[in-house]
Amino acid sequence: MKKVLLWIVGILVIVAIISVLFILLNPVFGGRVNKADKEEYTSRATNYIDGKFVYPEEYELESGLEDNRVSEKELYPENKLTAVEPMISESPAEDQFNVTWLGHSSLLIQMHGMNILIDPVFNEHPSPVFFAGPNRFSDMAITIEELPEIDLVIFSHDHYDHLDMDTVKELDSKVKKYIVPLGVENHLEHWNIGSSKIEKLSWWEETEVNGLTIGCTPARHYSNRQFFDRGNTLFASWVLKDEYHQIYESGDSGFGGHYKEIQERYGDFEFVMMDSAQYDPEWHELHMYPEEAVLASQILGAKVSMPIHWGAYALSTHAWDDPIERYIRAAKEKELDIVTPRIGQTVDLTNYSDYQETWWRE
Repeated sequence: MKKVLLWIVGILVIVAIISVLFILLNPVFGGRVNKADKEEYTSRATNYIDGKFVYPEEYELESGLEDNRVSEKELYPENKLTAVEPMISESPAEDQFNVTWLGHSSLLIQMHGMNILIDPVFNEHPSPVFFAGPNRFSDMAITIEELPEIDLVIFSHDHYDHLDMDTVKELDSKVKKYIVPLGVENHLEHWNIGSSKIEKLSWWEETEVNGLTIGCTPARHYSNRQFFDRGNTLFASWVLKDEYHQIYESGDSGFGGHYKEIQERYGDFEFVMMDSAQYDPEWHELHMYPEEAVLASQILGAKVSMPIHWGAYALSTHAWDDPIERYIRAAKEKELDIVTPRIGQTVDLTNYSDYQETWWRE
């Protein structure tokens, strides 16, 4: 019996050592924060407390809405969702605004004459290992090779379904500049992205690129790439504005008081892209129910709203089409204009009523 116990203990020790080495040596887990980083984050971010980024207590606010699911379908559709070919302008005009939804939260925006990617993931499995993690249940609308030159890549946070190492490395030769929340720069640099191409921002900080203002704004979420680094990097939403348009992208976020403050600081938004899926009562503070995403859109003063964070991966327990069905129902009740483009479909905001099909029911 004693020998058996020793064998078990020995095996557990070996497994523990291998696991630690895997985390330490595998680049997919990204970079690590150092003492100088912590000092900088403390000086720039009021929500960096005791070495961790947190959602401030003063923003905590519950909507009172419940997770009333309407779909009885499975986590995955019976057949893979098809994508359409994007209609990307080769030379977008400065006053033009187009957005192409690539599934989940991956977005290609053409604004102020620039090509902007938000949270691009071109991976069938958003996971630290290729053989595990959720399978993508929709087609890729475009390959990295087919993308135009990219002026800006913006990341909301460091979770695998938003920040994918393989995508970043393959995409880099096309990218002029990255804009990231504090701490995410360490991951990119660990993957040999030049530090001169990366700009890091804290909440309420702004930068300007060729006349386009990019504002880093709060989100109610968290960050981590492995078991022991929760809160080491910031999570954010984003404001993009110029003399022609002002838009908002929520990142991953639960409902909270930050939406009211964003509207108070920036005013109403022409167009918002809102996290509205992968929700569950067990982690309600991290992802909005679709009805909350509609409510948040109204708080932001949105003229038009688009649901994101659905249509590619099953990361929760709800049916794959529950988010969009609830979103359109809530928007109709609240008289909020929305767009529901197909994956890969390029939305021209001047004709947004052309993008309201219920295509997922086909």
